[in-house]
Amino acid sequence: MLLPLLVAATLSVAATTTDLRDLVAAVGGDRVRVESLTDPRQDPHAREIHPRQLALLRSADLLVRVGLDHEPWLARALKSVAPPAHDLDCSRAVALLATETPRLRADSRPHVHAFGNTHYWLDPENARPITAGILEALVRLAPAERAAFEANRARFLARLDAGLARWKERLRPYAGSRVVVVHDTWPYFARRFELTVAAAVEEKPGVPPSPAYLGQLMERMKATGVRVLVAEPGAPAALLRRIAAGTGARVVTLAPSVGSDPEATDYLALFDVNVQRLAAALAGR
Repeated sequence: MLLPLLVAATLSVAATTTDLRDLVAAVGGDRVRVESLTDPRQDPHAREIHPRQLALLRSADLLVRVGLDHEPWLARALKSVAPPAHDLDCSRAVALLATETPRLRADSRPHVHAFGNTHYWLDPENARPITAGILEALVRLAPAERAAFEANRARFLARLDAGLARWKERLRPYAGSRVVVVHDTWPYFARRFELTVAAAVEEKPGVPPSPAYLGQLMERMKATGVRVLVAEPGAPAALLRRIAAGTGARVVTLAPSVGSDPEATDYLALFDVNVQRLAAALAGR
């Protein structure tokens, strides 16, 4: 008599980001209770560990993480609680971009991330292998629910495919356009939509530019005709104004994660808002 109760029980899932939370919810539906361990409006790499996070980890049947070195705080948290029995590292399901956006350097060598750029969820095609991994992780916990999880994923992928067609059509006129980014968040997004990230404002990830570097960057932007600067919520307003004034570039603020902007209410809305804003900026509006 206990087995049906165990099969029907709601699975508890802790996701390290709101993006993964949404993808888990898309597959698990009402058979899972999933919460994000982080606030998307804050730095994803630097987190204080609070009792709420520890409680979520302690009670979770499954942990779903970005992986690589995206969550350095997670190792500390897992030392404080018994880790969930099941742990899904979604980075293992995707083809990683190994190098970061080239910076302007005297020796011409780009900064290279040790493990690969971690912002792979910003290629919407990567939702396909990520949700496949999530499905199998959930099935290991609730084998009798495979058909329901597969049906949920199929419905989500149908919506994703419709979105991809819409987003590609919207950005197709700007294929090959060059943009400068503040932080190296966007290589997967740029590759999917045939854009070129010409440079990053940060000399190194998370490090503000020196005056000399910033001057070189602005001269390069003017010389090569880069007219769009991609920022994220919380980027230094004074720095953005300075670059815009010195280069004539339009600043567009994109949402790097679900919930980091009020309009980015779920995973598909994240791309709706980013594509609309970027297309308007590239069109000069």
